[in-house]
Amino acid sequence: MPNLSVAPPSSIQLRRAVTSSFLGSVIEYYDFLLYATASAVVFNKVFFSSLDSLTATVASFGTFATGYLARPLGGVIFGHYGDRLGRKRMLVLTMTLMGVASFLIGLLPTYAQIGSLAPIALVALRVLQGVAVGGEWGGAVLMSAEHATGRRGLWASFTNAGAPFGMVLSTAVLSGTAAVMDERAFLSWGWRVPFLISIVLLAVGLFVRLRVEETPVFEAARKRASRLPLLDVFRDHPKALLLGVGVGLSAFVAQGTLTTYLIAYGVRAGFARQAVLNALTLSSALAVLGIVGWSALSDRVGRRPVVLAGAVLMAAYGFALFPMVDSGSTAVLALALVLGQSLVHPLMYGPLAALYTELFATGSRYTGASLGYQIAGLGAGLAPLLFAQLDASGGGTTTISVIIAACCLLTVVCVLALRETSRQDLTSVTSAAPASARVADTAKPSSA
Repeated sequence: MPNLSVAPPSSIQLRRAVTSSFLGSVIEYYDFLLYATASAVVFNKVFFSSLDSLTATVASFGTFATGYLARPLGGVIFGHYGDRLGRKRMLVLTMTLMGVASFLIGLLPTYAQIGSLAPIALVALRVLQGVAVGGEWGGAVLMSAEHATGRRGLWASFTNAGAPFGMVLSTAVLSGTAAVMDERAFLSWGWRVPFLISIVLLAVGLFVRLRVEETPVFEAARKRASRLPLLDVFRDHPKALLLGVGVGLSAFVAQGTLTTYLIAYGVRAGFARQAVLNALTLSSALAVLGIVGWSALSDRVGRRPVVLAGAVLMAAYGFALFPMVDSGSTAVLALALVLGQSLVHPLMYGPLAALYTELFATGSRYTGASLGYQIAGLGAGLAPLLFAQLDASGGGTTTISVIIAACCLLTVVCVLALRETSRQDLTSVTSAAPASARVADTAKPSSA
């Protein structure tokens, strides 16, 4: 069957799609990463108060990890229906599910009030959060990437940029709430305020998202929609899926280390909780610029060189990170987070939005991109749990740095095995884009 292409979307719809994807990502990750920050500084005391401090931190990170374990499931479920029924419908559902789950976390009784039912309910709502964010990312990226006619890396990156901006909001709200009340009041009820605000953000997000039209390429391919997109991914793109997971894994391990594990580690190293949160807020805000900037560069030089540079730098930086934190200096702590989260990590993370969409055909793109990204995303959920357990067993930070470097090495190998993807034409309705997973070539990408 010959390839069919569709007319390019209007610039108005592109702007709406990018704005919707960014705001939707901000709201989703505000909710999802708010839990990450709370798991490091609150939940160990509120929901696991019967355990000693270090064990409670491990248990708290365990519930945090369940959200990441649920993300591939969300990617498969919403990806299936997103490839069959449309990207827009699924994005409305994922945003609603996330907002409601986060709001309910803010209403949960504590361990002191209902005992073991409290952490059980917390885990259940965390799973719903994971399912929601697992379906959100793929649809949001596709809305931008499939509306774009050029500079796809730039436009798609706004979805990824929404993650650190969501972290800025969640950390700022949580730390701001903690700053205006004493420790007792904060642990009693103050921590709930940021979660309850989710319902307001949900209303704003839905208003923006409902104004965006479905992508033209999906509308053109709707009648050819596969009955089982997941089967198409496994049958037609198994190599692309596996290599995509390997490419993204180190970015997520680094993300979990910098935005979750390092919070708890910094507090135990003697820093005031507010000092750590302030440094995280600063680095997250600057990360937005890093993600957009490096992704725009990937439109000119290709996805592969940018991601490769990030993986190599992060492998080395992992050995400098913990000595910087152990210095005891608040300024050095802030510098460590800024360098890691705002400069090095965005090199690996920013181009992933466009790269994953370029690996799969229109009919299975939502499913394939979501599954690859969310399986790789397990690294962000499991790394803090693994590192906390290593810390508890006396494993030391050198072991953690070695693990980070090993994941970066895997990324380097997988990137080298991929052909440059930035030349893929996403406006083709029937093309399968399998060439993106073949052995690498040396042709230059277009800078359109």
